Amino acid sequence: MLIDVVSVKTTPDFQLELAFQNGEQRRFDMRPLLTMRPWSRISSSQLFHRAKIAYGTVIWPGEIDIAPETLYDDSTPL
Repeated sequence: MLIDVVSVKTTPDFQLELAFQNGEQRRFDMRPLLTMRPWSRISSSQLFHRAKIAYGTVIWPGEIDIAPETLYDDSTPL
């Protein structure tokens, strides 16, 4: 089941605080992904904090995104 992300807040330690359309609030740790492409391109704090919501998921400049299923399945409840 696809659950859209409806809001995102970045943290200084490269985590995403997410709200999903089902009302759940969850935290996703981006640090393990920041050594891999394409996410290595957002490993600077300045770029990481430019995260925003589009098409039901989190995106960054440069056409970088991550599947909402991954964000949900690999996150922990807040």
